[in-house]
Amino acid sequence: MTGPGHHGHHSDWLTRITALFVDSKLAPLLILAAVLTGVLSVWATPSEEEPQIIVPMIDVHVTMPGATPKEVENRVVTPMERILWEIPGVEYVYSTAGAGQAMTMVRFKVGSDTEKCLIAAYAKLYQHLDWIPPGCSRPILKPHSIDDVPVLAVALWGGPYDARQLRVMANAAAEEVRRIPGVAEVTVTGGRKRTVMVEPDPDRLRAQGLDMVDVVDAIGVQNQGQTVGDAFQSGKAVSVRLDNFFRTEKDLARAVVAVRDGRPVYLGDVAAVTDGFDEPGDYVFFLPGHGLVPQGEAPGAAHTAVTIAVAKRAGENATRIADEALARLNGLRGYVLPADLGVTVIRD
Repeated sequence: MTGPGHHGHHSDWLTRITALFVDSKLAPLLILAAVLTGVLSVWATPSEEEPQIIVPMIDVHVTMPGATPKEVENRVVTPMERILWEIPGVEYVYSTAGAGQAMTMVRFKVGSDTEKCLIAAYAKLYQHLDWIPPGCSRPILKPHSIDDVPVLAVALWGGPYDARQLRVMANAAAEEVRRIPGVAEVTVTGGRKRTVMVEPDPDRLRAQGLDMVDVVDAIGVQNQGQTVGDAFQSGKAVSVRLDNFFRTEKDLARAVVAVRDGRPVYLGDVAAVTDGFDEPGDYVFFLPGHGLVPQGEAPGAAHTAVTIAVAKRAGENATRIADEALARLNGLRGYVLPADLGVTVIRD
């Protein structure tokens, strides 16, 4: 007998609650509160054209002096890709084979741990070095971060200024832009810095159980290995050319030298990596306008230029940072950046 009676009470209770909501002034308020909470949470979320998702990517570089792109593809890229595909969690492998060198990008599944992926790739490639044909270097690995992409690049050029003066002005302006919240880094380049100084720290190398030779193997690929080797043996600083694999000193500092106790050892952990010499050949040239004017400042002439590139932190709004950086640069006109200096946005 308890069944139906019990059930009666239950429906009674539900009817009361329903009635309460139907008659109550509170219901519309509760609904409104729920809607506002939703609106507020959307509004408070930082906007970013590309929302922050971690997709680990690793760049692998090998050189094979004197080989044609076809040879590099057949003898280096194909066997290397086959090995990389065996790593769990690899989403795709993309390679470009050039004359005497190959560049491979390995992308892992969204949300994978970058460091673990890096160790897996390193271990895989270095476990069986028999895939490397004679005359080919050992692979260099470095993590590839999507956030390193600059959100803004501005060229300073023209006027009566030479490369050195432009560099000084650009550095002063860059200091100002670095203060903007959300800016990850500001780099000043004259085209590309040609060299970076790498100074090994013997104590830190020993602490990792490494010696100079390991470091030479890791970065010597970038250069004529011989000269790098000699300099390292004597423990002196060595200058390393930057090419299409290492674009900045920060890039070079992230090269993986070895894996110890399940952690990658980066070049920056065992050596000081600093800006190289300002060679005259290291500056960009900017060509404003067309039509050559023979007298004085020719509009078609190539001007010496330097570039200021601004990169943002993960999760920050790219548009806001680019706008604010431009506003700061405009604010420096007339004192840090002279009025007769050309300032042109080359990437926004």
